[in-house]
Amino acid sequence: MVEPLTEAKSSGWGVTNPYRRTEHCDKIHEYRCGKEVEVLGIDVSKDYLITSRGREIKYKNNLKGYEEILEMRPCIIVLEPTGVYAIRPSQYFKEKGVKVLQVSPNVLSREKEFRGKKTDFYDEKLENMVDKAKEYEYNPLRELVTLYLFLKDIEVKYMNRLERALFLVSDNDKISKERLEKLAMGDFTQEELYQLEYTPIVLEEIKVLAKILLETQERLREVRKMIEEQVPDNHVLLTIPGIGKLAAGIIIGVVGDVKRFPNPESFVAYCGLDPVVERSGRAVVSKGISKRGNKYLRSLFYFLAEMNYSRNPTLLKFYESHKDRLKGKKLYTALARKLARIVWSVWYNNKPYEPK
Repeated sequence: MVEPLTEAKSSGWGVTNPYRRTEHCDKIHEYRCGKEVEVLGIDVSKDYLITSRGREIKYKNNLKGYEEILEMRPCIIVLEPTGVYAIRPSQYFKEKGVKVLQVSPNVLSREKEFRGKKTDFYDEKLENMVDKAKEYEYNPLRELVTLYLFLKDIEVKYMNRLERALFLVSDNDKISKERLEKLAMGDFTQEELYQLEYTPIVLEEIKVLAKILLETQERLREVRKMIEEQVPDNHVLLTIPGIGKLAAGIIIGVVGDVKRFPNPESFVAYCGLDPVVERSGRAVVSKGISKRGNKYLRSLFYFLAEMNYSRNPTLLKFYESHKDRLKGKKLYTALARKLARIVWSVWYNNKPYEPK
C-alpha cells in the first residue's frame, strides 16, 4: 500500500486543492488533474450550482450559470440527483456533450458516515465518486407519471368535496358519469333536493365542482394514453398477471432504475410495505407496515393485490394459504408485499414471470 501523501497538483485549468494520495491515485489523478479527462463535482440547490475547484464558487442554477460552467470545459460532471433542481442542468449538460454522472443519496449517506459532516468542499467528494456514480438518463415516463398522479390527487379532492356538497342538499351522494354531466350543466331537475337556506349557494358549488371534475377526468384519460404509449409491448413487467400498461408505466416512472435496489427487501421498504416488528424478550409484536416509502406505489400494489390476486397464481396460492390466519386489510397488505417482491424479481432479473 502506498503511504498517504498530501500534495497539490496543477491541471490545465488551475491548481486543485490538496487531496490524499492512496493506492487509487492513478484513477483520482487522471480525473482530477489530467488535461484529457476533467471531472467537476457539483452540489445542486434550487438557486445555485456549487463547485470548489481551488475555492468554492457559486453559479446560478440558470442558463447563464450553465454556460459559465461549460467554460471550464468539463468532460464529466458528477452531482447528486436532488429532485427537480438537478434534472434541468443534467439534461442541459448532457445535450452539450458532457457526460453527466449522478451519485445515489444512499452512497453519499454512507460517505458522510465515513468522512464526517458535509463541508464546503463537498463536491470534491463527488469528483472522487466516479466509480460509484451512474450515468444520467432522462426518464420520460417520470414526468408523465408525476402529472398523472398529481391529477389523480386533484380528482380525489374534488370528488370528496362534491360528495360533501351533495350530502348537504340531497340524500343521494352517489356520483355516476351521467349524473356528473348533468350537474356540470346545472341540470337539477331530476334531483330531490332539500330546500334549505344554503341550498342555492351549494348548488352553485356543485356545478363548479362537477365541471372541474369532468375536465380533470378528461386530462387523466389523455395522460394515461401517453403513459401506455411509452411502455413497450414486450416489457417484462407485462408478463405478470394483473399488471397492465398503466400500472407498469407508473412503477417504471416512479422507481426509475430498479438496479438501485439490490434485494427485494429494499424494494419493499421503498414501497413502504415492510413490516414493523417490536421484540421484547420472547414476545414479538407486529405493528403493521412502516409506510415510510412511496405512497403511490404502496397504494398501487394494494389495489392490484386486492382486485387481481385471483389472476396471479402466486398470489392466489398465498391467499388460499393465509386467508384463515389473516383477515381484511392485513391479508391484502401481505398480498401487496408479495406482489412487490414479484415485481422486483421479474424486473431486476429481466426474466418473464413464472408461477411458483
